Amino acid sequence: MNNQKYGIEGFLAPELEKFKWIDANGIDAEPVQLANYSGKFVVLYCFQSWCPGCHKIGLPSLQQMVSALKNNEAVKFFAIQTVFEGKSQNTFEKLKETQKQYKLEIPFGQDEGNKTTNNISTVMYHYKTGGTPWFIFINQERKVVFNDFHLNTEKAIEFLQSIK
Repeated sequence: MNNQKYGIEGFLAPELEKFKWIDANGIDAEPVQLANYSGKFVVLYCFQSWCPGCHKIGLPSLQQMVSALKNNEAVKFFAIQTVFEGKSQNTFEKLKETQKQYKLEIPFGQDEGNKTTNNISTVMYHYKTGGTPWFIFINQERKVVFNDFHLNTEKAIEFLQSIK
């Protein structure tokens, strides 16, 4: 029996490794570091551009949340292409296309991992995610409070709107 536990809810959020990013306008940007968002509530959305569930469920959920929270400076959104397979298709160019396709004016990162993570996404490795689409919520004290692919978008928006 497989007793693998996904997620690291209740634990301190690991810092993001330095990988390639684009800003909210699709322009190459400096790597996002959680330490720069101290006191903010952070939502990480993990996807792969070839993932049907990401396009059918995850990205539309992210769009709804970003839209509902666009005027709330206390909540920051980031999308990360967490590559763990299909590296030749889940490319940085596809990431840029995905940002444009969904009109998401938030930073996007390309995490292909490294030797220490067996060349799978460092976010997947450190946050013990189970694939894509995947949402990670990190509170203002930098604790992981949600780490799963089962997300009720309406309840998530209601919760996020309460954060000031």
